[in-house]
Parts: sequence; C-alpha cells; structure tokens
Amino acid sequence: MTKQWKYQIRIFLSEERAKVARENPIDASLNPLAKVLSKHKACLKCQYDAFSEYCALVEKSGETNQPLYRWTKATLADPNKVKKFMQSFSCYIEGDEVYEKYKADALEIDLAPLVNDGLIASLKKHDSNPSNNPQPPSKFTM
Repeated sequence: MTKQWKYQIRIFLSEERAKVARENPIDASLNPLAKVLSKHKACLKCQYDAFSEYCALVEKSGETNQPLYRWTKATLADPNKVKKFMQSFSCYIEGDEVYEKYKADALEIDLAPLVNDGLIASLKKHDSNPSNNPQPPSKFTM
C-alpha cells in the first residue's frame, strides 16, 4: 500500500506585510488573505515563530542533543535566515500543521489569485515525504 503523504501550504510575504501579519493579522490590508483562510478554517503560523517555539520546548525538556534542535538553533542565530523565515508562513488548517492533499489543493487554488494580485509574494505546497524535505546537515548530526 502506498503511503499517503500529508501536505502543507506555505506563503511568503513582503517584509512589510509579514510584519503586519505577525503583529496584527486582522489588519484591513490583509482582508483578502483573511477571507481565504477563513473559508478553509485556516490560520497562518510564521516559520520564525514556529522555530522559536520549537527550540523553547526542546530547551524546556532538556533534550537539546538532537540534530534538528541544533540545526534550528543555528538557523535562528543567522540574521539572513531569520529575515527569510520571518517572511515565511505555514497555513494550518483546522489546527493541523499538515493535512490531506485535497485540503492543500483547495487552499492553494484559492490563494493563487492573491499571488497574482501581489498580496502574497509566493506560494508553495510541501509534502511530508522525508525525501522531499531538507534533513539536518551532517555537522549537526554529530
């Protein structure tokens, strides 16, 4: 039987819009985006915030000797990567970080016009297949 991968939609916003989305997600300038997200029972999670929360949880548990933690912590220490991930947002649907393909496809279709209109800088669909996702570099696995 074939593994059914889960999916996630990520959007990238301009630096200015990302700041608004993080500080005031109900700002009128984001209304078209808010309408699409609401239709799909979705919300945005800034990748920078997700990384920070992940590191805080790992540090609280004391299990910091993990490659993913070390890699994420190094990412948060790199100003160029911080800038990138502060503009990157995952779309959670019904509270789920990853979801069925049909949900991702429907959200992607409804978000696409916002890319054309310039509200969203870019849009990507990711799957949960490990071979399609970056793994911690070897320097973090030792």
